[in-house]
Amino acid sequence: MALETWLIKVKSRISHGFDSVVTSTPIPRSSKKCTVGVLGFEVASLMSKLFHLWQSLSDKNVVRLRNESVSLEGVRKIVSNDESFLLGLACAEMAENLRLLAKSVSGLSKRCQDPNLRRFERLFDEFADSGHDSNRWVLSCKDMEAQNRKMDRFVTSTATLYKEMEELSVLESSLRKALQGSEYESTTKEQKVMDIQQKIFWQKQEVKSLKEKSLWNRSFDAVVSLLAKSVFTVLARIKLVYGIGHGYPTSLPRSLSASATVHPTDNPSTCTFVSGPLKSTKLEGTKDSIYGFFESNSKLLNPPPTTLGAAALALHYANLILVMEKMIKSPQLVGVDARDDLYAMLPSSIRSMLRARLKGVGFSASDPVLAGEWSDALGRILNWLSPLAHNMIRWQSERNFEQQQQNLVPKTNVLLLQTLFFANKEKTEAAITELLVGLNYIWRFEREMTAKALFECANFHGVLH
Repeated sequence: MALETWLIKVKSRISHGFDSVVTSTPIPRSSKKCTVGVLGFEVASLMSKLFHLWQSLSDKNVVRLRNESVSLEGVRKIVSNDESFLLGLACAEMAENLRLLAKSVSGLSKRCQDPNLRRFERLFDEFADSGHDSNRWVLSCKDMEAQNRKMDRFVTSTATLYKEMEELSVLESSLRKALQGSEYESTTKEQKVMDIQQKIFWQKQEVKSLKEKSLWNRSFDAVVSLLAKSVFTVLARIKLVYGIGHGYPTSLPRSLSASATVHPTDNPSTCTFVSGPLKSTKLEGTKDSIYGFFESNSKLLNPPPTTLGAAALALHYANLILVMEKMIKSPQLVGVDARDDLYAMLPSSIRSMLRARLKGVGFSASDPVLAGEWSDALGRILNWLSPLAHNMIRWQSERNFEQQQQNLVPKTNVLLLQTLFFANKEKTEAAITELLVGLNYIWRFEREMTAKALFECANFHGVLH
């Protein structure tokens, strides 16, 4: 669902209004059901992101997570070799993304007429911790797919509505300019005004029709009901996929069959995926303790002290690696100023390691065999280190955009475990230092070869003359 172009504009315009929905006290409720109006654009965003979360939990994507994401060479080298820990991080991040979405749904629920919908926040927390689903909001996989199709239609029509409302705004602006303009003759001006007025009339009819079809004219009860069922079902799917409450081993099956879907039990008030209070995953240096589901996952996402995330260096090192990647690919284009700028980016810990590694290294770099060996070695390091750096940049940039707009879960397939956030600081710095040592040699080799070629060329011209 292509939402990016119109959501970028509308979210910034309505962010203040939506924040007030989340933080304000419940408004007085009249007997007449009020519609979501302009908040329909934000509802469309929520629906789109819930659909994205649901898709990320499909059989195909779950298998890809285990076979590709968790098995990335860089992840295994500097993040962790423990598959259970890595899967725990993936589960925790998905749960945190869902929590953020549920928080926004909770803000909308305060405007509902239905008392059960107004209690969404409490019911959702209860469901997360105990599996209690008194309203039977968890859908079967088949029903969830049908609901996704329904929400997709709402999202599409709401996107079209936004586009047509923008067009109406442009026409109304043109009318004001035409009325104020003096460059036309009276007859021409009158005709132009009439033409624009006619276009505005038909455009208003189009907007009115789209409001009826889209989320604009839907009641808060109707949209929150859709969102609540989706949120509950996605959470049920998360717990089913990761075996929470089933006593499964902390690893994913090699393939999830068609039966690996979310189904309510015969007992309408309870889901089978939870057998009792949830125990948080034990991290190094922590004590066993009992937490609620979301609190447990939030704790798991706190980076250990030995990681780049804890040192607040993950993004800086990602940028550093990307700069070195460009230099290594084209060392002959690297000038002295660029080399100095790279050195200025280095923290003191890497500078110390680099000085120690370069001790005893001669000033000459004229061995083509050694230069070739260094080039191959750098390529091998970049093959596993560079993907994590690129993922870090992508994860951070998307996250920053979403937080600036509405503090919602970003629409991305990149998980934190695939970035430098949980990477071991010491191992990452050792790899970066090795890149710097190799880059230093091939950079000097390229300069010496260039200088030698120029010298030989000058001598050759001297002989000719």
